[in-house]
Amino acid sequence: MRSPADIRTEIEARLKKYLSRDNTGIRHEVLSFFVKIKTTTIPELYETISGSFDISYHSVASMVGIIASRIGILHVKRDPEGPNAVYEIKEAYLGMVTSLLRCA
Repeated sequence: MRSPADIRTEIEARLKKYLSRDNTGIRHEVLSFFVKIKTTTIPELYETISGSFDISYHSVASMVGIIASRIGILHVKRDPEGPNAVYEIKEAYLGMVTSLLRCA
């Protein structure tokens, strides 16, 4: 069984690798948005990001899905009042993401 420190180290390595492949700056922008806003839906994020980047709705949804499932720093909740899932950055990883964004 892995310790919490091992899990945190693994998540940090995944984040570094994810950000290292960011040629356009969009991954950095998406993560920065989560650090600032903390909670959002795909349509809200798409509306914000599409003003600065030429990107499709499905690409934004894919990026958020990767960040939530493969990297594991987002908590996903179903909105009972609406059709969209609500994504929230996990408080435990907020400092790590902030420091990695400064370095990247």
